[in-house]
This record gives sequence, C-alpha cells and structure tokens, in this order.
Amino acid sequence: MDKVKTALLRFQNEVFPKHRTVYERLATSQHPETLFIGCSDSRVMPNDILQAGAGELFICRNAGNIVPPHGDVLGGVSGTVEYAVQVLKVKRIIVCGHSDCGAMKALLHPEKVAQYRAVSHWLRHADRVAPIVRELHGDDLSEAEFLSRLIEENVIAQLENLTTHPWVAAKVRAGAVVLHGLVIDIATGTFRMLDLEKKTWQTLTSEGIPA
Repeated sequence: MDKVKTALLRFQNEVFPKHRTVYERLATSQHPETLFIGCSDSRVMPNDILQAGAGELFICRNAGNIVPPHGDVLGGVSGTVEYAVQVLKVKRIIVCGHSDCGAMKALLHPEKVAQYRAVSHWLRHADRVAPIVRELHGDDLSEAEFLSRLIEENVIAQLENLTTHPWVAAKVRAGAVVLHGLVIDIATGTFRMLDLEKKTWQTLTSEGIPA
C-alpha cells in the first residue's frame, strides 16, 4: 500500500492543485462528448491516447473491448452505453482494440482459458470473429498476421453489436452519434483507423489523416 499512498498524496498535493478549477467545475456535473470502449489491458491508456483531461471521456473497459449485443447481457457494458448515449448525450463512440491483445489470443487458443469459466463465457461475444478472418483472408496467414486481423475484425464486430442497441442505432441514424473504430500498436504508438462504411483500415499519419 505504500506505493498507492504515495501516488494518492502526490495527486492530492501536486496534481490536483494545478487543475483545481477544472475539478471544481466538474464537482456536480459532467458533459463528456466521447464514450471510449477499450480493453482492460494495463497498456491501453485512454486519456493519453486521446490527450483528454478530466471530464472529457466516459470510459468503459473490459477484456477484449467487447460490447454484447442488445438483450444478450444486461450488465455493466450495456448500462454504460445506455447512460452515455441517453443521459450524457455523447457525440461519438470509439471502440479501441490494441496489439498483443490477450483476449484475442484466447480466441486463437481457447484451450488456454477453458479453465476460466467467466473469461470463456465473456469471449463468446467475439466468437464469430475468427471465422470471419478465415473467410476474408484464408488460412495462409501466420499466427501474428492472423492475430492482427483478428484484433481489427473484433473492433468491427463490436461496433456492429453496438448498433443492435436501439438507442445507439437511433442516434446514429439521426446523426447525433458517430461511431469510430481504432487500433493502437503498443510497441510503436501508431494507430489504424476504420473506414466504417468500407470496412477498411488506414494507418494514421500527419500527412493524411482519415476523415
């Protein structure tokens, strides 16, 4: 606990005073414009990724950045999405995958997590992703290449799951909410962004940022 206490005191005595006015403004309400759905992986840092401060992101994290389809699981993810869209009126939803994702590795080797009942049950919300990769890219991919495609297709699958939620589908059709897919490469800090209409991925560069 010493490490935790040291961090808390540093925040309390050094960090908080620098941002006191922001926290005072946020003390009784929040108005984030973005819902970020990301993996629980400790290497994924939503506020760093989007360069966002306090009050700017509404964050939902779980193993595999998964969104169960509407009606399948009335749990934390569905509740977070509903609250973000209906109450907070977020303008965009980002589903962010990442390289070296343990959840996606588990889809490749389900036998390695078979003993973990909750994990195996949760990952069934992504079990259609591997067959999609095989259908689109064949069986000639190396395991590393397959994992990379799996991570991308999982983001697409979870965005599709999002649109099964009536309140999301209605807001998207009305133009009140925009969906985005994103994959971060942990080792290089680079991003691939999804063209949702074409279901294609583009590497993000300063010369040509996808619209």
